[in-house]
Amino acid sequence: MFLTRILAAMALGMLAMTAAAQTYPARPVRVIIPFPPGGTLDTLGRSLAQKLAEQTGQPFVVENKPGGNGVIGADQVAKAQADGYTLLFNASTFVTAPMTMKSTPYAVTRDFAPIALVAKAPLSVAINKGLPVTDLKSLQAYAKSNPGKLTFAVGSIGSAGHLATELLKRSAGIDYVVVPYKGTAPAFQDLIGGQIAGFIDPILGSLQYHRSGMLRVVAVTSDKRTPNLPEVPTVAESLPGYEFYSWYGLWAPAKTPADIVQRLNAETNKAIAAELREKFSAQGLSFQPGSADDFAKFQESDMGKAQKIITEGNIRVE
Repeated sequence: MFLTRILAAMALGMLAMTAAAQTYPARPVRVIIPFPPGGTLDTLGRSLAQKLAEQTGQPFVVENKPGGNGVIGADQVAKAQADGYTLLFNASTFVTAPMTMKSTPYAVTRDFAPIALVAKAPLSVAINKGLPVTDLKSLQAYAKSNPGKLTFAVGSIGSAGHLATELLKRSAGIDYVVVPYKGTAPAFQDLIGGQIAGFIDPILGSLQYHRSGMLRVVAVTSDKRTPNLPEVPTVAESLPGYEFYSWYGLWAPAKTPADIVQRLNAETNKAIAAELREKFSAQGLSFQPGSADDFAKFQESDMGKAQKIITEGNIRVE
């Protein structure tokens, strides 16, 4: 009798979960972006939220929760009810930055359910226009003839740009001083002003300055040349095998019902299949729809690559 009651309760619980998933979303959904407004992350996240709202008929409300290199906002999602009504939209720094920190109040693989890989963004190798550097070969030559004098900015410790900078240092066999900044804006300001020699960051940040002649983009980190900078070679054209991206994804708290995760994945893939792809592809972003499991595998692989770079480069947040 007791066992029968337990089984009945379990069955009712499963039915309730299934019913909830079928009607999801039944009210507004919060989308936490753990960085300030502005920039590619915020622009892409808001565009996705708008499309999800149009497709589902419920508002997807973006809330910027900056602080702690993204930790404060992400922690709010980790501790939220696992019902699909609080989501995290973030960049790849989300999975790599904790590897450089002493501790975080959550674990990426334990406390979050991957929903979808939204987009990948190649980075640009931007150089101060006053230097005699026009491509990777001349960068290598300049670095070797000026040991200890070359400086490269990083927008934040453990960011995609930081890891790409460390990887380029080893792949090209050159040395330069890495200078941490609090964000990309001051880094670009010093790069243009000549206080810094180089800066590797997503292409969208450097594109306007490159086109106006304020700095020089000498290479991109994608496997192929990008449509917004077709004249600029890839790093791999000089250093075969080099490839690096920043990327953007959507997560829910761990233990969010699988049916809700699948619904969100399907709606996200639908959103990026046409309108968002058309809007952002011209800016260099690439879109690869896939399942939540595909995203989980991609995340695991990327974390493995990042951990190797972080360990070899001894990258730590002080």
